[in-house]
Amino acid sequence: MKKLLFALLLCSGIAFAQKPVFTQAKVKAATVYFNGAEITQSAQAVLPAGTSELVILNVADYINEATVRVGAPKSVTVLSVQFTRGNITENEPDAASPALKKVRDSISLLETAIQRIALERASEQKALELLDRNQQAACKESGLSVDELAKLVEFHRNKRKEIVLQENTLAQKQEKLTVLLNNLMSRLNTNITKEPNASRGKLVLQVMNDVAGNVPVELSYLTSGASWSPFYELRAENTTDPINMVYKAQVVQQTGIDWKQAKLTLSSGIPNQNNIAPLLQAWFLRFGAIYQPYNNSNAVMNTVSIRGAASLDKAKVELQESSVSNYTTISENQLSISFDIDVPYDILSNGRQHSVTLKEIKLPATYKHYAVPKLEKEAFLLAELSDYSQYNLLRGEANIVFEGMYIGKTFIDPNQTTDTLSLSMGRDKKISVTREKIADKSGTKFLSSYREQTFTYDITVRNNKKDAVSLTLKDQYPLSTDEKIEIELLKDDGAQVNKETGVLTWELKLKPGETKKVRISYKVRYPKDEVIANL
Repeated sequence: MKKLLFALLLCSGIAFAQKPVFTQAKVKAATVYFNGAEITQSAQAVLPAGTSELVILNVADYINEATVRVGAPKSVTVLSVQFTRGNITENEPDAASPALKKVRDSISLLETAIQRIALERASEQKALELLDRNQQAACKESGLSVDELAKLVEFHRNKRKEIVLQENTLAQKQEKLTVLLNNLMSRLNTNITKEPNASRGKLVLQVMNDVAGNVPVELSYLTSGASWSPFYELRAENTTDPINMVYKAQVVQQTGIDWKQAKLTLSSGIPNQNNIAPLLQAWFLRFGAIYQPYNNSNAVMNTVSIRGAASLDKAKVELQESSVSNYTTISENQLSISFDIDVPYDILSNGRQHSVTLKEIKLPATYKHYAVPKLEKEAFLLAELSDYSQYNLLRGEANIVFEGMYIGKTFIDPNQTTDTLSLSMGRDKKISVTREKIADKSGTKFLSSYREQTFTYDITVRNNKKDAVSLTLKDQYPLSTDEKIEIELLKDDGAQVNKETGVLTWELKLKPGETKKVRISYKVRYPKDEVIANL
């Protein structure tokens, strides 16, 4: 029995003492969230029968180790998984491509050869110096015959010639090797920009294999080194045709590995993979501050949505608007929106924004102009969208191109409670708006212990366009929160008056070249020994 136990322990020790098996992982797909990404990679490894250590190179620099999932054939059992950024062995293979490794090895050999030649040249130069000193010493000594002196000079001449020729040969060889080294260094710098990034991250797996052979491995994990944000481009040729909207995404990743020809999925969900099943706690009602009982079911629901489960009744929308849209499938559920892109993308790990086109949409819009001359001297063009929820818009910036000219940026916020989404298409300089205080209708009077001030403004708008326009014009009069301050609206020129906010609204129709004028007048009465700072 003891012999059998010793044999088992010995075999186990030999198995674990085997050299690790190294392989490199390749990115297949990435699901990018607003604050992270789930990366799926594949690898191939030749594993021996029994227990061995498999080291998977080229995974992200930083990962959430608790989210690592490893898929392997039934013949392979994964005993443990560990993430590390350090070297496993001294002879760990280079994570770069074989071509780059070959260049680096050649550079290392050349540097060693050049260093050896430099030492040989230094030795020859020392020998030459020693030879010259010995000759000078010998010539100074007396007692040497003419024949002996001639032999000494001849020896010195021949030896010096030999050393100089050898030193010149070494110098030429060193120069040639230096040129070759510089060429290899240039090739290396050029190839590095072309080759995918190689990270320091690696997964160390203890596995048990039933049958020796080539084993496919697939792994996935969450990393915080990536993000994306929605971005739009709005193009409108005139105020009668629909808006051409290009729905884009700005993807940024610094995971340490380049994503080459990877399938992308962009999700608005939260990358939370909680493996603990939710438990409902007692829900107690109480007076006082708002109390929200702890419930981790949301985390699990987020996990389900991220993993792509079908239990949330996803409504998949196949887009047919354009060729770009035909490659994008939108999956909408209760918690998030996902964009599955069939076209593979290259996203480099350089921290730069990579533009990804998701879809193109023609947005039927109703155009109108909007002006608040008290705050802005120019009118704004608004595009109003009804039933905008069908387009799965997310909060994000948008570039505006109107009538072939770049106007500027606006912001799309679909998280509104109104039925209509208003998009600001920029300032329209062909609509003139002025607001002028009428001096003879404004002024201050003193009545006993009160001061009475009257304010009158004329607002003039002119349509300088060739088409008729609809203009929403707004102004306001002040409201009082103090019974000592009395306010009276004297003239509104037919505006819709909101007495709760003091906002006046005019809906104007302007023909080409038409000018219209409205007047607002109000009176403020308050004690004359008081001062109203914001009047």
